[in-house]
Amino acid sequence: MTITIVGLGPGDGRLLTRAAWEILSAAQVVYLRTGRHPAVADLPANVTCHTFDHLYETAESFAAVYETIIQELLQQAQQDDIIYAVPGHPFVGEATVTGLVEAAQAADLPVVIVDGLSFVEPTLAAARIDALNGLQIYDALELVNYHYPPLNPDSPLLLGQVYSRLIASEVKLALMAIFPDDHPVQLIHAAGGAAEQIEPLPLYAIDRSQSIDHLTSLYVPSLPRLAGLSSLAETVAMLRSPEGCPWDREQTPQTLRPGLLEETIEVLTALDENDPDALCEELGDLLLHIVMQAQMASEAEEFKLTDVVTGIETKLKRRHPHVWGDWQVSGTGEVLRNWEQIKQAEKKGQRPSSLLNNVPDLLPALAQSQKIQHKVAKIGFDWPDIDGVWDKLAEEMAELRAAATPEQRAAELGDLLFVAVNLARWLGVDAESSLREANLRFTRRFQMVEQLAVRQQLDLSELDIDQLNLLWCEVKAELAKMDG
Repeated sequence: MTITIVGLGPGDGRLLTRAAWEILSAAQVVYLRTGRHPAVADLPANVTCHTFDHLYETAESFAAVYETIIQELLQQAQQDDIIYAVPGHPFVGEATVTGLVEAAQAADLPVVIVDGLSFVEPTLAAARIDALNGLQIYDALELVNYHYPPLNPDSPLLLGQVYSRLIASEVKLALMAIFPDDHPVQLIHAAGGAAEQIEPLPLYAIDRSQSIDHLTSLYVPSLPRLAGLSSLAETVAMLRSPEGCPWDREQTPQTLRPGLLEETIEVLTALDENDPDALCEELGDLLLHIVMQAQMASEAEEFKLTDVVTGIETKLKRRHPHVWGDWQVSGTGEVLRNWEQIKQAEKKGQRPSSLLNNVPDLLPALAQSQKIQHKVAKIGFDWPDIDGVWDKLAEEMAELRAAATPEQRAAELGDLLFVAVNLARWLGVDAESSLREANLRFTRRFQMVEQLAVRQQLDLSELDIDQLNLLWCEVKAELAKMDG
């Protein structure tokens, strides 16, 4: 027995292929995934049509509908040859076809595919776009499942099956993770048919269209300026090429180390200043360094940018089995414990000779101290409660007061700072960030003291400590009023 799958094209009978018409003309019975298609009214009069539209009214999901259709068709095919007709092309947006072909293969049933014009070709004509110009084609029903869709914003996008305002609303929200709210798009209705309509509108308004139906698609042009990671990678590769920039070609992974550290610090500064514009720019500068390092590694045949992305993407999913698996967690504490457990399992057989071997030497001293204490605390080398930390802090204060030589004072001050970092850990405070914020507060206050002195025509270098303290207190009072 043979299963023949026929594509009905995107519109009325005029768009049926000759092969499809001949198959349908010779048929007595045709199974239709849906009767809601313009070509159905133009089918040969001698054909008896059976649709599966009734399943959509009772099933819990599209997946359940498709599985039922596949099973019913397989059952019929065990008894006789069958013809199954679907909108468009059988292999463009037809989940029942791919499922049926797989099931037929498993049942050793031959399948014949009769091509049909898909929705894509008349949509290309309507929008006047070339599919080979990087066009991305997606099923809207699949795209709405993403929090951040796997799209390249530098290439145009065509979405099929935008068949309702509800789907349009979900599509809009998904696309807004990448495109501006007012990005100009086109809803294309009944492409290739007599009722074809192109509806230009901003992205945020697509779910307000009154013309959306089962023959609606969405065309999204690329962004006006390059914004994809692949475009940045190409730009960097061009800079490193023989046709690129002499300075960029001369760089090595080691020569870029100071710049990488500098850009990281500038990102932290933008965070400290709570400046979104600066943060956006500085993250771009940092990303440039990451892509540049990956490009140089690729040139040396060590690894590629795709290896970097694959590595971290795989690691994130592996270390979050409560999100991409069946693990159950009760809260953040358990998440962190699981993370460490999985991390240790990954490094089994590669265990360093010391627990502290992987603490970077170039970390700022406070951050390094914090990391050291976190690591040793994980194996239980820690105070049983915070009272022990407070007592140790008092002890180190006393030892610092008693220190007699410069060497002793330096050592005791270091011990005091180390315990202060431990106290920060117990209090749930990031010591490095806390000190950076204190530096910023002091800088802001002192600059206001300088401004106050200018207004009062005072020279700070001529003031004694009591006069300076008066100005400092005035500034604190002014700040208190501003904050209150």
